Amino acid sequence: MLEPTELLAELVAFFQPKLLHGGADDLLSLMCLARPIDKCPLLLAPAMNREMWAHPATQRNAAQLRADGCTLLGPANGDQACGEIGDGRMLEAVELLDELIAFFRPKSLLGKSVLITAGPTFEPLDPVRGLTNRSSGKMGFAIARAAAEAGATVTVVAGPVHLPTPRGVRRIDVNTAQQMFDAVLPEAAAHDVFIATAAVADWRPVNIASNKIKKQAGKALPVIELVENRDILAAVSQLDKRPYCVGFAAESTDLLKHAREKLVRKGVPLIVGNLGPATFGADDNTLTLVDAAGHRELPRADKLTLARQLVAEIATRITPSTT
Repeated sequence: MLEPTELLAELVAFFQPKLLHGGADDLLSLMCLARPIDKCPLLLAPAMNREMWAHPATQRNAAQLRADGCTLLGPANGDQACGEIGDGRMLEAVELLDELIAFFRPKSLLGKSVLITAGPTFEPLDPVRGLTNRSSGKMGFAIARAAAEAGATVTVVAGPVHLPTPRGVRRIDVNTAQQMFDAVLPEAAAHDVFIATAAVADWRPVNIASNKIKKQAGKALPVIELVENRDILAAVSQLDKRPYCVGFAAESTDLLKHAREKLVRKGVPLIVGNLGPATFGADDNTLTLVDAAGHRELPRADKLTLARQLVAEIATRITPSTT
């Protein structure tokens, strides 16, 4: 007897060509074909063996279904009921939910490309220690997801964080501020928007000890000489072909004062301020949008909700008014 996942794969493999050729001899296919195409979208989640998915006939069917206006969610890559591994696995339930939510989100950034930095950086002192901060990367990854939901092509340059990459988002992993600088600068000019969410270390050690710096009784404390890291946001804002730049200011006091100073110092049109100690590692936040005209607060909410609000705000700022 077929396992449930095997039976599902058989049904999907059978159902896909039926839709393609207009077969409507059961209630489900009848509903799919009888719907008003311009008002009722059709989303399909393929599930089949990797060889079935890779077969030219299946790929022709999938291409034609897309041309007919269907949206295919997946498939994913991974273990399959038959024991093989590869493309063809149905997306997990939570992934399907995320895809459905994304499908129905307004596409305010359709055709745009967005570059985002997220998380902390880590500046090594020796092989086991370093300078870093408590940024979890959650806000940056939420913005990456929200921008992708809005139709943008998204790249996230991530410091050392343990977060899943949002579906459809390109990810570049780095550790140090210099590595983040080197990853961002060649990419920035090719993007429409740059959002500098990462909490980048301002300084790094001049010298990195080759071995662990040991504590020894009676000896003086080690002297660690620091040098300033290059300013990623300022460098991007000074490019000849610069994207619309959004900076983040994680402060501990005098948020508005420091955010406005950063706005001027970096030469960017928008700074998003928040109190770092109150948000690092948390799932919610409060954001203050600061620009040349004043400031506006986004009330406390979960980070994905705030990310969607921020993306909508950026979209209005970079899209010419039709009035």
